[in-house]
Amino acid sequence: MSRGVLRNADRGQRGEARQPACLGPAAQRALGAAGAILGVVLFVGAMVAPLHAQTYPTQSIRLIIPFAPGGGTDFLGRIIGAKLAERLGQPVVPENRPGGGSNVGIEFAAKARPDGYTIVIAAPEIATGPSLYRKLNYDPIKDFAPISLVAQNPLLLLVKPTLPVKSLKEFVGYAKANPGKVSYGSAGIGSGPHIAVELLKGLAKIDMLHAPYKGSGPAMIGLIGGEVDMLVAGVPVSMPHIQAGKVRALAVLGNERVPSLPDVPTAKEAGIDNFVVYIWFGVFAPAGTPRDIVNRLNAEWIKIAAMPDTKEQIQKVGLDPLSSTPEEFSEFIKAEIARWGKVIKGANIPSLD
Repeated sequence: MSRGVLRNADRGQRGEARQPACLGPAAQRALGAAGAILGVVLFVGAMVAPLHAQTYPTQSIRLIIPFAPGGGTDFLGRIIGAKLAERLGQPVVPENRPGGGSNVGIEFAAKARPDGYTIVIAAPEIATGPSLYRKLNYDPIKDFAPISLVAQNPLLLLVKPTLPVKSLKEFVGYAKANPGKVSYGSAGIGSGPHIAVELLKGLAKIDMLHAPYKGSGPAMIGLIGGEVDMLVAGVPVSMPHIQAGKVRALAVLGNERVPSLPDVPTAKEAGIDNFVVYIWFGVFAPAGTPRDIVNRLNAEWIKIAAMPDTKEQIQKVGLDPLSSTPEEFSEFIKAEIARWGKVIKGANIPSLD
């Protein structure tokens, strides 16, 4: 490459790149020298991006976790951080910034310097937020550069054991026969379980009573105690109670059955199409982060996600590892925003502050 620059400079010095005749010898020499310098500058500029990719990272990276320590997102984030650190040769430091239904941490990441040294792990709340909140201080499309989906797991539809139904079809029939009397719990207004049941209500044309709790744990306790009839929840939190007979699983809200629950059909198998709801997680960088850095992080995660020990660690927190291209992740986010925005609007869920 350097020889190409020298050849360009040599041609200017030999007069092969002819200068306008109106210029004097001194001016022609000055113009030729300026042209040679410009060629070097352009060449160096063209080399900056690939050199940047080769040298990144040169310092520690912050991984923003927009939830409190100790939860599933926190555990997943720490697994991702440790694995990326091994691949990148620099510490990836988890930083918990909970609050506002994850909006505090997500907003912080959106406003961080787009240099590749701040990334954030986000859950479905980043896609439902635009339709739920009156004022959101970030745009999930404009303010982020998607890196990759990293994990997912389908939700389960659970009922209390005393409810006289054994299948999803029977549950829908029971709800239709008792409009406004069948109750369901959730982790709060606008939470994933709440919106998931609103989707079911629209698909099955049923009316149920919503009982919001302050978190998924209290909601599960409410179902076990018989305070509510039904609950949508994740596989990890549900399994011990299913095995103990304290709750009954009627359907998996995924495209396939869960290996740990081979006898529980998918919602589609149980007779309701399009009732598919996954808890998913993805990693983003602030918008404007150099594309070569986004690609580097994506390539490293694809390799990490394929490692057997990664799969084992992530499955221990009740999730399945996943990877995607940045483009695939971007399209996924747009589709999730549109899908859940339609559900939220159709259910008349009140806007949150």
